Amino acid sequence: MTTSLVQATALELLALYRARSASPVEVMRAVLAHVERHGAPLNAFVLLDEERALDAARASEARWARGAPAGRLDGVPVSVKDLLLTRGWPTRRGSRTVDASGPWTEDAPAVARLREHGAVLFGKTTTSEFGLKGSGDSPLTGITRNAWDPRHTPGGSSAGAVTAVAAGFGPIAVGTDGGGSIRVPSAFSGVVGLKPTFGRVPAHPASVVGVPPHVGPIARTVGDAALLLAVLSAPDDRDPFRAPPAPGDVVDALGDALGDATGAGALRGVRIGVSATLGAIEPASETRARFAAAAATLQELGAEVEEVEPPLADAGGVLRTLFAARAAHTVRELGPEQRALLDPAVRSAAAEGEALGAVAYLEAERRRVELALAMAALHRRVDLLVTPTSAGAAPPIEGGGPLPASFAGPFSLTRQPAISVPMGVTSAGLPLGLQIVGRHFEEALVLRAARAFESASAPLQAPPLRGR
Repeated sequence: MTTSLVQATALELLALYRARSASPVEVMRAVLAHVERHGAPLNAFVLLDEERALDAARASEARWARGAPAGRLDGVPVSVKDLLLTRGWPTRRGSRTVDASGPWTEDAPAVARLREHGAVLFGKTTTSEFGLKGSGDSPLTGITRNAWDPRHTPGGSSAGAVTAVAAGFGPIAVGTDGGGSIRVPSAFSGVVGLKPTFGRVPAHPASVVGVPPHVGPIARTVGDAALLLAVLSAPDDRDPFRAPPAPGDVVDALGDALGDATGAGALRGVRIGVSATLGAIEPASETRARFAAAAATLQELGAEVEEVEPPLADAGGVLRTLFAARAAHTVRELGPEQRALLDPAVRSAAAEGEALGAVAYLEAERRRVELALAMAALHRRVDLLVTPTSAGAAPPIEGGGPLPASFAGPFSLTRQPAISVPMGVTSAGLPLGLQIVGRHFEEALVLRAARAFESASAPLQAPPLRGR
């Protein structure tokens, strides 16, 4: 029973609770035992709180016994990336420069929504320092490893979140994405990761830089990602840039757990542009082959598919400039002794940002807006843009060289919704991801296409975990 419970999706767990076939306490104990057995080599958590988790699970169990669940996630174990404020737990942000003593008295909007819906919060997942690096390590927590092969990185900055979900340490997690930090590690880890439109999920504290981190779901299935998005996207007046509530509900719009978004005609009439390169990226041969097969699958599902090349070739330079500015702003109040504790990559990025002039920063912002306008023009021709998520699979941690080129960054600049879904594994057994990008606030269509592709694809098996 333990194995099946830790592999169950959030939707499956909720069905078990309704049928009285499993209880939130039983599930939480199974997840904690699974972490105890397999967690140490992967290093997905900066904090685990078994006592509070079991207390919350018992309260959920009592609500289900009364037939009165608190919300849409009552009793489901959920972990939270350690960039999001969480009442009663330190938010260290992957940095030794953050004092753990607190007080920690406030929940970020996403965390507040999870509590309101009865989710069982049991831990905080690792992140690269301040979310500023695409690999899965930080000065605070060391190296987080890929659940599919611990010799490989899970990517970052949502490293612990994707590793936890892939490994069965809870079915869903909350991450952040400012340049691919949900989508790329999701691709590396064989899970689903959604960056919603900027403003769809309220955030607090609000970003003050040009590439704000988007808060979004990480899950093993598209149905779970849609369910979590529906919870996270409720309004919160602490975010001055929040979007108004979506008409209806993203899950309801897609039918019962997206169940009607499958089958041969699921994407009939949907115009999809596919790009294997975005004009500048050369994917690995296995990625290109998998991507060609994915495009063919989308066509078989009824979509009108055409090759396109969006004018995004210089997006990488724009993203680098804005990230450097963000790094400089993040560490601006740290003295020399604290700066010595920083990840060298963060120090280097901050120095680059500190050397920027106001005109150079504003020029990058101008170019970011032009990229968004270019994508808006493309979306007059196509409803969705589909690319690989990354040029290749997760590289080895030791001697693996740079990360494969990412297809994710441009759509953080344009602030569009974009999802990564698994599109198979390489000959070495490492996952690859397919990225689906939509117009602003059209998460429902993005999820519909992702669900249709997921249903038409061979499901990934659980990664071969190694115990202690």
